[in-house]
Amino acid sequence: MGMKSKIALGAVVGIVVIGVASTNSGDSDGGSGDKGTSASAEQRSGGTKPDGKSDAKPAGDKGTEKASQAEQFKAFVQKNGTPQEKDAVSHVTKVQGADEQNDILDAADIYTDFTGGIMGEGTGPAKLLTSAFADWKQSDNGLVTVYDADGEIIGNGNF
Repeated sequence: MGMKSKIALGAVVGIVVIGVASTNSGDSDGGSGDKGTSASAEQRSGGTKPDGKSDAKPAGDKGTEKASQAEQFKAFVQKNGTPQEKDAVSHVTKVQGADEQNDILDAADIYTDFTGGIMGEGTGPAKLLTSAFADWKQSDNGLVTVYDADGEIIGNGNF
């Protein structure tokens, strides 16, 4: 690689880092991002229910966000998947990294309640899950990994 290529690559990486930093800086003005829009909508509506209790979710509640990725994935498969994929997705407990794509090094994780690791019951369904994930999300350079209930890898695939 020539010096010009290295400089150009460095510039591209720098732009990506700046872009990611600016999108993560917050939407205090109610920008066009999904998170900012929903937070702004809650603020405009007052964020309280008729019984006086607030319906706003805590800002740092990451568990809800991860569960929503799993629910979005499950909903997609229930609508578009094969019967075998629908059965496999019923074992999904959590999805991470599905919303953080940059087409450079995308990595997503699917956690399931299967047992037995690579020799267990989940290796076949893991391939179905990676295929369904590739139908749901597309990346120029993505890898999705499926884990069993103990956190052992049972499969992976490109998306």
